[in-house]
Amino acid sequence: MTKKKRILITGMSGLIGGMVGCHLFGQGHKIRALNRRKVDVVESFVADIKNLENIKPAFENIDVVLHFSAYLGQNEDWNKHLDTNIIGCYNVFEAARSVGVKNFIFASSGATQSFYTSEEPIKSAIDARWKDLESQEKRILNYFDPPRPGDIYGASKIWGETLGRLYSDKHKMSVICIRIGRVTKENIPESSAHAAVYCSHRDLNQIVEKSVNKIDQVKFEVIYAVSDNKGRFRDISNAKKVVGYEPQDGIKEWPLTE
Repeated sequence: MTKKKRILITGMSGLIGGMVGCHLFGQGHKIRALNRRKVDVVESFVADIKNLENIKPAFENIDVVLHFSAYLGQNEDWNKHLDTNIIGCYNVFEAARSVGVKNFIFASSGATQSFYTSEEPIKSAIDARWKDLESQEKRILNYFDPPRPGDIYGASKIWGETLGRLYSDKHKMSVICIRIGRVTKENIPESSAHAAVYCSHRDLNQIVEKSVNKIDQVKFEVIYAVSDNKGRFRDISNAKKVVGYEPQDGIKEWPLTE
């Protein structure tokens, strides 16, 4: 029987944090939300991650931290990215370390490598030109391929992953960085580009749940959360190896038909 854990989740008022938090709560884990406003159903600690001292008490008696809070804006508003994705991310890692939390799951993003999509053959994949892919050598992005963000958001996620590496090496924290694909409220992709990197609600819940269960067996890992899409160009073999991920869904055609 899987041990039930005390889990702190940041950003639970958002789409992904809320969905995953409710799923883990339903699995019997004890959930505490760290949020700027109260979250219903689970225990809530109201504070802003921009202030390190204010958030430290939220981390007491926690087994695993899931850091989902982020500024998602695709614009180049540096101050907003700085406050949440740079300073806030550091504060969450440091608050966890300061009270002895040893397990940390960071919600990263495929945006860490989004500039690869401007080049073939990956460009054919995101344009759903699958016949063109048949005449080109297949290209699958791995976690060990160099970062190539296309915007400040992607660059800020690289910062979070690098912090994870630092805290794993220096402070003996077990860290899994999950590069999450495209997740939508409607649970369907909105474009051909999203169809290639789509991650269903069911698959995301699975990979996070399995990461929670395996986190204490890990030193530092980067894995991709995408469904088994026909145009998929992100590697999921490490997710299978590290946490036992087996995608249940996938987009096999575009445009979608009824």
